[in-house]
Amino acid sequence: MDASVPEAAIYSGTQQIEGGFRMRWQAIGKMAAAATMAVTMMAGTIQAQQASDTVLKPADTQKLLPAAVYYRGQSAPTQLRNSGGVKFADGYYLLATLVDTSGYATDVASKYQAYFITEVPIKVGGQNLPAGIYGVGFVAENRFVVTDVGGHDVFAAASGEDAGLKRPLPLQVTVDPAGGFRLYAGRRYVIISR
Repeated sequence: MDASVPEAAIYSGTQQIEGGFRMRWQAIGKMAAAATMAVTMMAGTIQAQQASDTVLKPADTQKLLPAAVYYRGQSAPTQLRNSGGVKFADGYYLLATLVDTSGYATDVASKYQAYFITEVPIKVGGQNLPAGIYGVGFVAENRFVVTDVGGHDVFAAASGEDAGLKRPLPLQVTVDPAGGFRLYAGRRYVIISR
């Protein structure tokens, strides 16, 4: 072995540079930085996918809603084929389903058209609604009425009509272009947000 070549240079796998194994540490540092960036980007993508609210269709809500519900002293069958909702990014739900109100008095049936469940406080037509179970319905004068399960009015909010809706359904939930969601009954809707 030549005495002029340091022994460390033979086993290092890199060129000996004044100051030690500098090239090896630079390469390791670059690889570590690249790996950190890749993990950060993947975590951001996964978080973005998980951080969005999901509109639920009848096939999704049928697994979550009961076949019959209690309201004002009676049990009424739900119309699960006419249901919808939202699964919020944090895992909480908002669910709505039309109800067969044939056994109710006319004044009750006129404002109790759907069973409405929210697991978190929301805004309906700009008004605060705490988490709970409610009866809801669209009534005259473009109003959306929210009642408790005893049939007592909680509040009434302004509703709108969407003449441009291509395929109105008896009940559906869609994303509102301005933010939040729309709960529709036919072409009539109310805006819901958190």
